[in-house]
Amino acid sequence: MPPRLTSLADDARIAFDNLADRASSLVNPTVRLGVTGLSRSGKTVFISSLVHNLLHGGRLPLFEPVQSGRVSAVRLEPQPDDAVPRFQYEDHIRALVKDRIWPDSTRAISELRITLDYQSASGWNRLFSPGRLSIDIVDYPGEWLLDLPLLGKDYRTFSEETMALAQTGVRSSLSQGWLALTRAADINAGADEMIARELATAFADYLKACKTDERSLSTLPPGRLLLPGDLDGSPALTFAPLALPPDGRSDRGSLWAMMERRYEAYKSVVVKPFFREHFARLDRQIVLVDALQAMNRGPEAVQDLERALTDVLACFRPGTNSLLSSLLGRRIDRVLVAATKADHLHHESHDRLDALTRRLVDRAIARIGMAGAGIDVMALASVRATREASVKRDGHDLPVIVGTPMAGETIAGERFDGQRKTAIFPGDLPEDPEGLFDRMLSSEAGGTLPEVNVVRFRPPHLEETGSGIKLSVPHIRLDRAMQFLFGDRLA
Repeated sequence: MPPRLTSLADDARIAFDNLADRASSLVNPTVRLGVTGLSRSGKTVFISSLVHNLLHGGRLPLFEPVQSGRVSAVRLEPQPDDAVPRFQYEDHIRALVKDRIWPDSTRAISELRITLDYQSASGWNRLFSPGRLSIDIVDYPGEWLLDLPLLGKDYRTFSEETMALAQTGVRSSLSQGWLALTRAADINAGADEMIARELATAFADYLKACKTDERSLSTLPPGRLLLPGDLDGSPALTFAPLALPPDGRSDRGSLWAMMERRYEAYKSVVVKPFFREHFARLDRQIVLVDALQAMNRGPEAVQDLERALTDVLACFRPGTNSLLSSLLGRRIDRVLVAATKADHLHHESHDRLDALTRRLVDRAIARIGMAGAGIDVMALASVRATREASVKRDGHDLPVIVGTPMAGETIAGERFDGQRKTAIFPGDLPEDPEGLFDRMLSSEAGGTLPEVNVVRFRPPHLEETGSGIKLSVPHIRLDRAMQFLFGDRLA
């Protein structure tokens, strides 16, 4: 079950916000779409491409309202939440289209409103609907989502689970320095700010080491220790798990009591406001994952991604919204888990990436015992940075992808300058995801995974029309994602 806020004041405020949103939607129908992702999965690129394709008439054959010609106008409008930073769409699309660089990753929450004028497919609906839908896109770091389960854990549980996980697999070597400091700390001694800061810094360094591209681990709460922002150095972020005895309570004024108090402050100051003010108001959600990067890093990264997805999906309560549900707690009625960077594979492997990601999600759903209604999975590329081709090798046609590797990328010992195109064989994903997971978990097989060449490519060069207008950003299956996430609201 998702974490629940026990404060009556929190519950009352959530109910008030949801009622206000409902009242506003009667005048201006709106869907609030949450966009998040795990470890460099491409949230900023997804939003930028989605908006660009809607504004510039992109190829969206599977997005029925556009394909049927029922959408008459699309425009950006001022966002409704004045206290939330605006998603800087113009800056990000300039980086993608003009500079051909990937925009900076999400480090804080932001929001953007895009409004579509349309004609309903139903004559009855045309009598009562204003033919207008606003989509409020709420962009937030995946690390914040992984913090929500902390609301249901006390400090002892958090410490025990975090320390147990830190002693498994590759984490055991990455956590040695922090664990040594933790075990040496006298938890019953008087609270010492310098010791608390030393432990918090060592703990944050361990989390950062897990997140690097070389490791690509995903389960890394508390997320604000990785993205502190304006809370950097505050007591609410200066804490760490401790090696606690199996029973007993902290002494007043002790290091244990200090860390416990700061952990509770983290939940109160950081996690609860995000849940109350943003997450609890969402209608739809997309969770982006870089499954290819995890597979490229090995079985442990894949298993950690599955663990993260279990924690993520436990935060959602898919179901149908109603006026009553808006009073008691809004439901996110559709959740899409999307494996990004499908353009790094030949199209023959796109459905296989679908199947592998679905296998991860199904296992996560089974672990938390929730029904899969309202949840879908797909592979996509928000921006297609490659094209497909074939080369002759030993008398056979070999499918390859062609693109411009980013400066500094190395392939077979050759270092690229960011200007020259090249063709690579990306590797094949297995047709049977069950067999892959069986091999991955088999000690006899050594936990083997298929070899997939993950190369970072520059964004594509976009051609211009005769009037000098840039064409829309190319993509793979972005239209399918749109149809699932809000196509029904334009029916």
